[in-house]
Amino acid sequence: MSTYLPTIKQLQYLVALHETKHFGRAADASFVSQSTLSAGIRELESLLGVTLVERSRRVVRFTSLGEQVVAKANRLLREAEELADLVQAAGKPLSGQLRMSVIPTIAPFVLPRLLPRLKRERPELQLMLREETSQDAIESLQHGRCDCVLLALPFDTGDVETEHIADDRLFVAFPKDDPRDPPAAIPPEMIEPAISEGRLLLLEDGHCLRDHALAACNRSELRASAAMIGTSLHTLVQMVDNDLGLTMLPEMAIDAGILAGTDVVTRPLESDTAKREIALVWRKNSPREADFRLLAEELRAG
Repeated sequence: MSTYLPTIKQLQYLVALHETKHFGRAADASFVSQSTLSAGIRELESLLGVTLVERSRRVVRFTSLGEQVVAKANRLLREAEELADLVQAAGKPLSGQLRMSVIPTIAPFVLPRLLPRLKRERPELQLMLREETSQDAIESLQHGRCDCVLLALPFDTGDVETEHIADDRLFVAFPKDDPRDPPAAIPPEMIEPAISEGRLLLLEDGHCLRDHALAACNRSELRASAAMIGTSLHTLVQMVDNDLGLTMLPEMAIDAGILAGTDVVTRPLESDTAKREIALVWRKNSPREADFRLLAEELRAG
């Protein structure tokens, strides 16, 4: 076996550079200076005796061999993470550091209730949180940047383990005194005029709630236009309150008081698909599976 092997830190720098395609951003993501990261990658290239990265003033390009090394580095880093997890799992349940990504349409409505209880009941747990869209969160999970993801299904998560947390119904939000005089439950066809007129306000691409809302309206094929995009649920509520259109809100957001200070009226959407499944997912064969199932129990406890 070779006396000189790449270090975990060198591989982390290489993977960060591959993900960001920028030395400065890669250094920020690695919490080191740009010179430290650059030196680490040069040391790796010198150790291997090959060029992995073609450098220029404006562009960072990986060589063909560099791409292969990055793919192998990702696998090695995941193995290293799992080794650390294996040791962690042998200790006290739900203790030590645990990195969880949470999507923006769940985080502000679940975490304020969850975190104080975890701090009180699980003082040895260090929960590190990242708020990311569903796609970014799953990529973080696959690349080992997080340990588990709290998100809404259905969504293409790949090959993961899943623990059901709750079903979250979808509601239609109307401005006060809306001329449609919304009934107690809203049939999907009642929303068709708003879709045709560009008055159905939805989140921008990347948020799974947008896809869930369109599926509930039987309009999964619809693509966003500039007239119907919002950046957050709170923004959508303000747009509805100012009579700019209708939107869809998850029940957890309504229960958490997102409508406070507005005149927005909500009614449940009358559809078998008018709900999303809140779930915790993690990589298959993770040695911390018991921890994730315990965390799911804490999430279900409300």
